[in-house]
Amino acid sequence: MRRMVLLIVAIVLVGGAVYLSSKSSFQPSQELVSSVVSGDMAPDFQLEDTKGNQVSLSDLRGKVVLVNFWATWCPPCIEEMPSMEKLNEVMAGNDFVMLAINTEGNGRTVVPAFLEKTPYTFPIFFDDNGVVQKLYGVYKFPESFIIRKDGTVAEKIIGPLDWASPDTIAYFKTLIKG
Repeated sequence: MRRMVLLIVAIVLVGGAVYLSSKSSFQPSQELVSSVVSGDMAPDFQLEDTKGNQVSLSDLRGKVVLVNFWATWCPPCIEEMPSMEKLNEVMAGNDFVMLAINTEGNGRTVVPAFLEKTPYTFPIFFDDNGVVQKLYGVYKFPESFIIRKDGTVAEKIIGPLDWASPDTIAYFKTLIKG
């Protein structure tokens, strides 16, 4: 009887470990020292977008960059996307780039289906393995970083924002003027 109980406990523990290791979204851990905050130099990264193009943050030096971490399962992320689209349209032709980074392990499967239902023109990148998400210390969604032309973080924003509000657009234009 005791062997049976030990066997059941072992099966439950192994099953739980397998279940927890299969979770795709990053959770902060002890190895996460700190997250990126205003005033920090934005850590460089390279990611691939939905069209197969590669981009490095360092290649965008000289432009104001909005880095937005999101997921298709995140209602606040989806809520702010129409205003991100408007911001991207308004800022077209300026020294401005938007990088919407999908953090899902299965992003290459779920993002195309998401974009069929709700198409957006701003570039969406895949962080399938959570490397950039971990680099920036992101674990709340959406989470965004506004990066100045010199590569420093101007603002860190947790939660959804109306990116197309007149005040927000004016703020980006001020950053672009330098």
